[in-house]
Amino acid sequence: MPVWDDLVGQERVQTQLAAAARDADALVTAAETGGEAPAASKMTHAWLFTGPPGSGRETAARAFAAALQCTSPDRKLGADPGCGFCDGCHTTMVGTHADVEIVRTDLLSIGVKETRELVRRAQLSPAVGRWQVIVLEDADRLTEGAGNVLLKAVEEPAPRTVWLLCAPSLEDVLPTIRSRCRHLSLRTPPVAAVAEVLVRRDGIEPAAAAAAARATQGHIDRARRLATDERARARRAAVLKLPLRVDDVGGCLKAAQELVDAAAEDAKQMAEEVDVKETEELRAALGAAAGTGGRMPRGTAGVMKELEDKQKRRRTRTQRDSLDLALTDLTGFYRDVLALQLGSTTAIANEDLRGDLDRMARSGGPERTLRRIEAIIACRQALDRNVAPLLAVEAMTMALRAG
Repeated sequence: MPVWDDLVGQERVQTQLAAAARDADALVTAAETGGEAPAASKMTHAWLFTGPPGSGRETAARAFAAALQCTSPDRKLGADPGCGFCDGCHTTMVGTHADVEIVRTDLLSIGVKETRELVRRAQLSPAVGRWQVIVLEDADRLTEGAGNVLLKAVEEPAPRTVWLLCAPSLEDVLPTIRSRCRHLSLRTPPVAAVAEVLVRRDGIEPAAAAAAARATQGHIDRARRLATDERARARRAAVLKLPLRVDDVGGCLKAAQELVDAAAEDAKQMAEEVDVKETEELRAALGAAAGTGGRMPRGTAGVMKELEDKQKRRRTRTQRDSLDLALTDLTGFYRDVLALQLGSTTAIANEDLRGDLDRMARSGGPERTLRRIEAIIACRQALDRNVAPLLAVEAMTMALRAG
């Protein structure tokens, strides 16, 4: 199927990218045959994809990368690049194309060292493909130093190199970088479109797909996880009981502790799935027999310590992400309460909690609900500033009680 099929609810962006891919194909063909290049090409060397979580920024970037590498013979007959079945499209979409580097991080930031390696790669000519493509999925996590390193490469790109940067908003990227990129803004996909793709691509029952898409308000990845993971559904249900448990100080503190503990448990479970495998693979590579726990060869302690530090930073990031997801669900709960208080005809996200929402809506006015939403936003901002998670969440639950 065409590479654009997973780009849900982004028809305008798809049209722009398809046009750029056509011109990119013409540019390469002209260079290879000595023909004439397009006079006004829609292709450029650096792109910035922004949009809210779940909008499909990374999906759009990867689909565009595949279209740039498309080798289908149908292109010569006028078909758009991005067929989805040729070797260029397939290897890009599965992440094995030699000339497509997809960069994502499990850590809190991307540093200078990693960025310099990307810049070095960007100077190379394509080995087997039509373009050298660098997809940076977490451009908002570049440190200031790393951003300055990247700026040089974006200012003076190699002739056949394309940078595809992804970030939640323009403000998350250095002004000097974003001014040198073509900007594409993605929107939150319609709930119905997300439900349809869950049914079509993931084989989820229509009712379950619709419920998950509505509950996550169009966030594709979260909707898929909610529809397929019983643990995710249980965790969300527990989080959405929190507004009913903050009637007194004791309840506030207990709810905060449980929320932080649940996020820590999430991080621990994910670490157990990844850390042991990583450690054993590195031990084997350094000369120790896997699983023996024996002494490591001389001079390898520093390498092992570096891995341990990376794993520790990843657990911190995972805990933050889990907490942020819980806070997003809480915001959705109070947004539904506010909609009921204002008599909105918009469908609510948490229809399965209608009784709780009605009781909460009757217990106060819209002003109180807005203050509670502001308390959740303040908690998220505190976590971004590296405030201790328990302290930030306790302050939030106390504010939810006070309203």
